[in-house]
Amino acid sequence: MEKSKSLEGVGQWPYRAVASALEIIPRTLAQNCGANTIRTLTALRAKHAAGEMTYGINGETGELVDMKTLGIWEPLTVKLQVYKTAVETAILLLRIDDIVSGSKKRKDDVNQAAQPTEESMRE
Repeated sequence: MEKSKSLEGVGQWPYRAVASALEIIPRTLAQNCGANTIRTLTALRAKHAAGEMTYGINGETGELVDMKTLGIWEPLTVKLQVYKTAVETAILLLRIDDIVSGSKKRKDDVNQAAQPTEESMRE
């Protein structure tokens, strides 16, 4: 989210979308274990901003805990591949949406051109 604040216009939207999507997991975890979602996410953001990147939400208690102490590790290569696949999938869906919208627009343009106008009806 910080990167999006340094950008202007439409260029910030992808960064905001990815940041929002990445917060779904800790948000859902906090909700499911009965923690105060807003306070927990705010505290987690503060920990990460302070450089304590290994902090996360304990799924049993809802408290913020250093994941190293719990022995929870997430391999970087797996995480990078998941992010890469997610972004590629989003791009693919947007391209498909553009193609479908474009074909609908062309169909509408053809239908409008094929309809007779009042002037041609008089002749």
